Amino acid sequence: MTIDYTGTRAKPRLELGAAVMEFVEQEDEFIGTKALPIFGTRKQKAVFPAITRASLTRNADTKRAARGDYNRDGFEAKDKEYSCVEYGLEGALDDTERALYQTEFNAELTTVKTITRRLQQAQEKRVANLLFNTSTFAGSSLYTNYDSTPWDDITTDVIAQVRAAKEKVRRNCGMMPNTLIMSTTNMDRLKANSAIIDRIKYTARPTDSEVTRALADLLGIKNILEGKAIYNTKLEGSSGFEGADIWSDDYAMVAVIADGQDLSLPGIGRTFLWQEDSPDNAVVEQYREEKKRCDVFRVRHYVDENIIDPYFGHLMKVDA
Repeated sequence: MTIDYTGTRAKPRLELGAAVMEFVEQEDEFIGTKALPIFGTRKQKAVFPAITRASLTRNADTKRAARGDYNRDGFEAKDKEYSCVEYGLEGALDDTERALYQTEFNAELTTVKTITRRLQQAQEKRVANLLFNTSTFAGSSLYTNYDSTPWDDITTDVIAQVRAAKEKVRRNCGMMPNTLIMSTTNMDRLKANSAIIDRIKYTARPTDSEVTRALADLLGIKNILEGKAIYNTKLEGSSGFEGADIWSDDYAMVAVIADGQDLSLPGIGRTFLWQEDSPDNAVVEQYREEKKRCDVFRVRHYVDENIIDPYFGHLMKVDA
């Protein structure tokens, strides 16, 4: 799917887009579009059918008498709505800067990397705010407060807490959650937990990735998404740096996450991407500002991060 650039000075820079997304994947700090996987759509906004948890778990009479008809049943879908919004950033590269840095690094790629990271950082914050949200995930079916037995206490029975949350999801929608979502801080807390250490201390190759895999097996969860990204809390224009985690260490979540281009697969949510205007999650474009003797690089996407059904997840408060 391609964008029609007729009538605009902007030019697509597909090779820069590919290079910068490879860089982002290698850095492995963003999990937003893994928690809410991308679904490419041809419409900027629309109503779509979401498979209901009631449809998944409904009891059916399957008995058939001799020479009789079979009873019939089918799926039920509930109308949900998405509306994609455009987000983007630009970075200017002066001709003098390009010449100045040409022997040290690729100034074009560095400019695009910088603004792409900021674009994805903003998306990461939107997803984290949607999932770690006690207004959306409220009531005992969707939320459990464990602040009296927090994860920073190495004696806390984290295994039992995660299993209880998984059971809440199973009872809510009939499916076992396949993913645990948490911050790097909480991942480190789990790796320091006494009971967990005792259960995985004989891991054959105790590398960080192997320990994470052993932890997932121990908790009976297929995937662990570790939110590593931080952001500078200083306001734009302020000097200095004060870093904070995008994914709060106050919370963790178990969830059913459905991937692939099939909306009939039930899950907690999706990132809808309007492909007619932004075929990729980071579209890179370039145009010239001759008066300023600079090239402007734009990175943008047209998306809607959407919680489809909160009952496919369970939020835990894991810090006091």
